[in-house]
Amino acid sequence: MNTIASSEIKRRGIGAVDVLLENGPVHIIRNNTPDYVILTEESYKMIIDDLISARLDASDKDIKEGRVKSGTIDDLMQEIDSV
Repeated sequence: MNTIASSEIKRRGIGAVDVLLENGPVHIIRNNTPDYVILTEESYKMIIDDLISARLDASDKDIKEGRVKSGTIDDLMQEIDSV
């Protein structure tokens, strides 16, 4: 795990993280616990894109396996009100 103490960032500035980012995400340690993770913008976008794809795949699977219902907004509101 690629780590740096929050006190080190405070002392050296955010530039202290730049070199570490070359080796992947950087976990920020505060009170001896990993508290934050810094990613490059490219890594963040890849994670978000993968998440979106996984959600779409799960939705497609639900549709193919019949785990969806069709209806109107009125049907939905009626179902919500009955709970």
